[in-house]
Amino acid sequence: MTQNSARSIIPGTNRTAMANATVSGPIPDDQPLSVTVLLRSETERNSLHAQTMVANQSLANRKILSREEFAQKFGASTADIAILDQFAKEYGLTVTSVGKARRAMTLCGSAAALCNAFGTHLDRYQGPGGNYCGRVGALSAPDEVVAVIEGVFGLDDRKQVCTKYHLRPASMTVKASLTFTPPELAKIYNFPSDANGSGQCIGIIELGGGSRAADLGAYFSSLGISTPRLTIVSVDSGTDQPGTADGADGEVMLDIEVAGAIAPGAALVVYFAPNTDRGFLDAVTTAIHDSVNKPSVISISWGGAELTWTAQAMTAFESVFADAAAMGITICVAAGDNGSADGQGSAGLNVDFPASAPHALACGGTSLKVDGAGAASETVWNDGPNSATGGGYSNFFAIPAYQSALNFAKQGRGVPDVAGDADPNTGYAVRVDGQDMVIGGTSAVAPLWAGLIALFNQQLGQPVGFLNPVLYGAAHAAKLTNDIVVGNNGSQQAGPGWDACTGWGTPNGQNLLNALKH
Repeated sequence: MTQNSARSIIPGTNRTAMANATVSGPIPDDQPLSVTVLLRSETERNSLHAQTMVANQSLANRKILSREEFAQKFGASTADIAILDQFAKEYGLTVTSVGKARRAMTLCGSAAALCNAFGTHLDRYQGPGGNYCGRVGALSAPDEVVAVIEGVFGLDDRKQVCTKYHLRPASMTVKASLTFTPPELAKIYNFPSDANGSGQCIGIIELGGGSRAADLGAYFSSLGISTPRLTIVSVDSGTDQPGTADGADGEVMLDIEVAGAIAPGAALVVYFAPNTDRGFLDAVTTAIHDSVNKPSVISISWGGAELTWTAQAMTAFESVFADAAAMGITICVAAGDNGSADGQGSAGLNVDFPASAPHALACGGTSLKVDGAGAASETVWNDGPNSATGGGYSNFFAIPAYQSALNFAKQGRGVPDVAGDADPNTGYAVRVDGQDMVIGGTSAVAPLWAGLIALFNQQLGQPVGFLNPVLYGAAHAAKLTNDIVVGNNGSQQAGPGWDACTGWGTPNGQNLLNALKH
């Protein structure tokens, strides 16, 4: 391979500038940069993942691989690593890390060298969405390299995603009956009462903000719960850096407090990374392949409309989520808080990604009320186009096998799969930066389900892993969820059975656990 080797476009890498952003100048040639290159998957691995998509699949019929087994059998091949290593040398780049299990290699060099290697140009951009270093157009590489990689991440550091939580409006009078602690929701949703997540680990992905130990101690003490064991993992120099209560701290504390209160016996590991497509992907692959902490369920409460992502990024995330399924790891993802358009206005209907990835458990939102007799009732959460559960049909991913029996009119993956209380007007009592607050949003539903799955894993003595095929196969015959039949999120309407507002509905924890035992 030489710099004169035939080159081709790397599929799915085309980028456009952020809306209303303008070029303010070029990136200096000598500016040091680094990228993550995701290596390809093998045919045998793809066959393995296809098996995970089959509906009615019981846990007993699954072959769960340990992280070590997966790395040995399906990690990046030595030959592919050698090809990328030779490419790096030819273009004056340095390989600073090789993650065989993650199928990821880090290449470092000057901006000029990386632009030459991947056939692009970098500029500084200014715009209402923030300042960033970015590119337009597609990336290219020698044909030998294109053949062995799934994507290149790091040559564009725009803010990729946003949090999925909503603060209760300050103007609204807080009523105790419209505010729930996580343990109260666990009781309402019939979570197993004889489990606490002991022996399990919940991974939480964060792309900004931070946590405060004093607040966590005070919060869990107020619930009569011991503060869970918390570990912080830095990815790509991401840090646990608290800011303000109305910023990303609200997301971080909400995720930790909900997951920790539902499964107080579980260890919590928070992976902090920069809010870029590279940082997000690296955080997810680090969590999935963390052979020290070994999370069996991962909670993600960040996302963005599909049309804001590159095709290579969506393909890469789904690829590593499928890897997680093979290792028995459940990926819970918030389905979005901006209704059926996902905040895209005139761009039409959109669903949020990575919730729309077929190997994600997409978590939508409801509005929950409990009457004086303790009876609960729920409708679709919809307080307007920018305060409503996400849901709809993917414009990128085809209908997965486990949804094939639903006979969608649209030929795309349906979102969400499940739901939980998300209306900030019936929200979660949490503590953030010294303040007691009420927060809603589908951000709260992902850690709620993650905590529930940690309870299941403890009770079952094995990981639930990829829940969707079990859920779709069994939901017709058993009362595994509370079906939400009233409401809409804009263009999508709730109804009996699965719908594109709340999926199968909110959890009936004990019933779902009983079904998983068979």
